[in-house]
Amino acid sequence: MLTQATHTHPHPNPLPKGEGTGIARAIRRRVLQMSHAAHAPHLASALSCIDILVAAYWGALKIESPDDPDRDRLIFSKGHAAIGLYATLAARGIIAESLLDSFGLTGGTLAEQPIPHAVPGVEAATGSLGHGLSLGIGMAMAARIQKRDYRVLVVMSDGECNEGSVWEAAMFAPAQRLDRLAVVIDFNKWQATGRSQEVMALAPLRDKWQAFGWEAIEVDGHDIETLAAAMRMTTPGKPRAIIAHTLKGKGVSFMQDDNNWHYRIPSDADLAAALAELN
Repeated sequence: MLTQATHTHPHPNPLPKGEGTGIARAIRRRVLQMSHAAHAPHLASALSCIDILVAAYWGALKIESPDDPDRDRLIFSKGHAAIGLYATLAARGIIAESLLDSFGLTGGTLAEQPIPHAVPGVEAATGSLGHGLSLGIGMAMAARIQKRDYRVLVVMSDGECNEGSVWEAAMFAPAQRLDRLAVVIDFNKWQATGRSQEVMALAPLRDKWQAFGWEAIEVDGHDIETLAAAMRMTTPGKPRAIIAHTLKGKGVSFMQDDNNWHYRIPSDADLAAALAELN
């Protein structure tokens, strides 16, 4: 439930209704191929957040040029799932599709964890979990100081909310009334070694963010249109926290909600079966 009036920021080129699902399916296919080719882990973590990235890049943020100083910023704080970010940037036309073939390879351009400015669209080095929100706050503060109108969106994992630095940042942003800042938490209920709630008492997650002074809502993290609408909204004087309920391994039935796929690499047979499901 919203506690204050909100403002909606329309996207200059909104997706036709229902089109985002097809884009997300194609990105998931590419992510599977990249993981298989590079023998790279964190596949399920990437699959859970693809709909969030599609909502952001096609439905909410204005990033027509990654060099534009007035572009909106997306900080991909769950850097271990960078394979999903790279495939999304390619699908959006921000980086060349051919670059994806270098993912995870020695001497390649795309590292398994994001390297700043290695390619357009990667705003910061992330993957040491708990730092992305602080980086986003710094960018939101910079926008205010420079009198720029861009917005900052930080995509986080639920396991990342174990970090104390997240909650220090979560206190600071409302104190500074950073209403051009939002976080989306990919709440897939798993982290590396177990259920998120069993490792650390995250619930009730929305209430925690709200208690820290954020405008906090919960959404279906695989409903692209609802996600995009939530990202386009701001509440005067308050940063925004979007708790996106997702499935780890989303899109592939034998990977969904199976934490073995946090580290497991798809075999030839796994890849063929997964691609068949996503056709």
